[in-house]
Amino acid sequence: MRLFIAEKSELAQAVVEGLGGGERKGGIYYCANDDRVVPCRGHLLELMEPHDYDPELEKWSLAPLPWSALPWKKKPVADTADLLKNIIGQLGQASSVVHVGDPDDEGQLIVDEILEYARYTGPVQRLLINDNNVKVVQRSLTNMRDNRELAGLSASAEARSVGDLLYGVNITRAYTLVAQAKGYDGVLHVGRVQTPILGMVERRCRENAHHKSAFYYLVNGKFAIGNIVFPARYQTTDTDPVDDKKRLVDKDSADAIVAAIGGQEASIESAATKAKQTPAPLPYNLIKLQSDASRLFGLMPDRVLAITQDLRVKHKLITYNRSDCQFLNDEQHADAPEVLAAVAGTCPQFKPLVDKADPTFKSRAFDSSKTSAHHGIVPTGAVVPFADLNKDEQRIYMLIARAYIAQFWPVQRYDQTTVVVAVGERRFAVKSNITTDAGWRQLYQAEQAAGEDGDDDDDALSTDLRGLTTGATGRCEGGERKDMKTKPLPLYTISTLLEDLTRVAKYVREERLRKILIERDKGKEGEHGGIGTPATRDAIIKNLFERGWLETQGKHVVTTRKASEFYDVLPNTARYPDMTALWQEQQTVIAKGERTAQSFVEELVTWLGAEIERVKSQGLNIKVNTQPCPVCGGPMARRQGDHGFFWACLDREGCKTIARDKDGRPVPKEEVSVSALHHCMACGKGLIRRAGSATVKGQRPRPPWWSCSGYPTCKQRYSDKDGKPDFSTGRASS
Repeated sequence: MRLFIAEKSELAQAVVEGLGGGERKGGIYYCANDDRVVPCRGHLLELMEPHDYDPELEKWSLAPLPWSALPWKKKPVADTADLLKNIIGQLGQASSVVHVGDPDDEGQLIVDEILEYARYTGPVQRLLINDNNVKVVQRSLTNMRDNRELAGLSASAEARSVGDLLYGVNITRAYTLVAQAKGYDGVLHVGRVQTPILGMVERRCRENAHHKSAFYYLVNGKFAIGNIVFPARYQTTDTDPVDDKKRLVDKDSADAIVAAIGGQEASIESAATKAKQTPAPLPYNLIKLQSDASRLFGLMPDRVLAITQDLRVKHKLITYNRSDCQFLNDEQHADAPEVLAAVAGTCPQFKPLVDKADPTFKSRAFDSSKTSAHHGIVPTGAVVPFADLNKDEQRIYMLIARAYIAQFWPVQRYDQTTVVVAVGERRFAVKSNITTDAGWRQLYQAEQAAGEDGDDDDDALSTDLRGLTTGATGRCEGGERKDMKTKPLPLYTISTLLEDLTRVAKYVREERLRKILIERDKGKEGEHGGIGTPATRDAIIKNLFERGWLETQGKHVVTTRKASEFYDVLPNTARYPDMTALWQEQQTVIAKGERTAQSFVEELVTWLGAEIERVKSQGLNIKVNTQPCPVCGGPMARRQGDHGFFWACLDREGCKTIARDKDGRPVPKEEVSVSALHHCMACGKGLIRRAGSATVKGQRPRPPWWSCSGYPTCKQRYSDKDGKPDFSTGRASS
């Protein structure tokens, strides 16, 4: 029996079709020649965490750090434990295995770790598929490789996974415990990807707040050449007072130019018109879809992921939704008539657009050489009544469908005229774009009207300058100075933050490492040295919000006060994405078989040990509100419990003093006196009158009451009546 283990159900179904079909029983596809196909649901195994090795490690302490767990171990993911058990049972019957993970390092690891966990030792072949088209699958089935040839890919993903766990556990615990020793109340979560993203937002907030505006000046001339009147902008020279962007910075110089050109003869030094075209935007990948959904509808990334998951799994209306690619395979072009018809059937308002589409037109999106482990997110041939989709599902489906329809509309065509005007020794320039065929842009008219999707060149005029010719003369009717002010980089929005995560290489401080990240994404449309993956970025951003590091101010994403203070205590290794670039360099070496995952992890543990020792000896300069303990004089920190705020001494091994909170300060423990007149009816010891207090915010103060001085042996309590114990209310209290 030959067992095909696929990473997910779509791959399994594609393999079954490639094998000629099969019958599904108990989650297994039974095909001809005793071939069986079983789908996974992503990773069925996960790394064991500290408490899995030793329950005592559930308690956080600096003593066992750095925690390494070498060799690392894995355990079944709870939700899919039955599926893993089923696959292992099939492996026991298999004479050979075919690995059908996605053709990337993570896909390689997903199946390899199952084989290792099950201790399977039989022959394993590797089936590489990045297109589920049946003809492509059948061709791939005749060209399988020995799985051992790709062992480096699996080791690379393993190294990254183990490294992320060890980095997160050790640095988070070390920083948190050192901060808590100073009175900090909370957890300082640190992650290789999460924390540099926080750093990006914090630096943007600081740059925006501390920006000092400077003035610069634009000079525009108004020209009349023949019957055409148009503006053009002054072009600065080396002798002009300019800034590093060659902008005029001297007001008097700008005024002098305006005064000199009015009423003067002007001539066209050059005028050239070129026919240009703009292709339709590529189909969506997940990051582009999340960005547009945030910009247009205000949807958070994790919400968009959930919507696409339902569109794919529940409604079967779109292809794989976690894709990082925007291109499609060449073979998918043949599906165009069926998919376009399905779009019109599902979304009737798109039928007029589908009717004008040409399914024989092949856009730049259809290029198998540019697809990765996945292809762009596009509609399927399934049809679902539009009313069966909720509002957000309708919105996201329409975005995906429109981008697909655009692939079969003509390119946008326009004439671009570039003109240089001379007034004496001064030069002025202008461009104009005149649309000759709107093409696919007609599908985006609403967004263009709202200013969401402008022309490629925002400085281009809509005035038709095609009638201007070189050598033509006229006059300058005047000029004007336009005062401009430099602006800071704008605060992030969800959309712009997502876009920036695809190009964080520009924030890497070391040039060599920056190039490594860029090289990794070479050939990927929409990725230019990014951090995280389309499948993880939304969860990371969600965590940053839920943990109180990020918040929104209107449409902008900003850091919280505690995040800003935390940023100041972090080393640059955590603030910047350099570590991701450094790890990428090492993973490339591991993938080539020139280094083992074990050696990478051992080196990381050594670095973690040094960083933990540094933090233990130098501490963290984190701001904490503390007050002196009334008993030992040491620091007390304010905490919040079930009944409001209280103060706790930070000497948890010795003093352990607890004090009530009043106006943000600890209240010393009240002096108590044992009554000589009033005795407990249960044990005969003197009673103590207790002052009442408000225990929960918003409730009325609790009245005074009496307790036995023999507590905790005797737990008798009495109500207070006119300053005396009411013995009729006595009760034992536990």
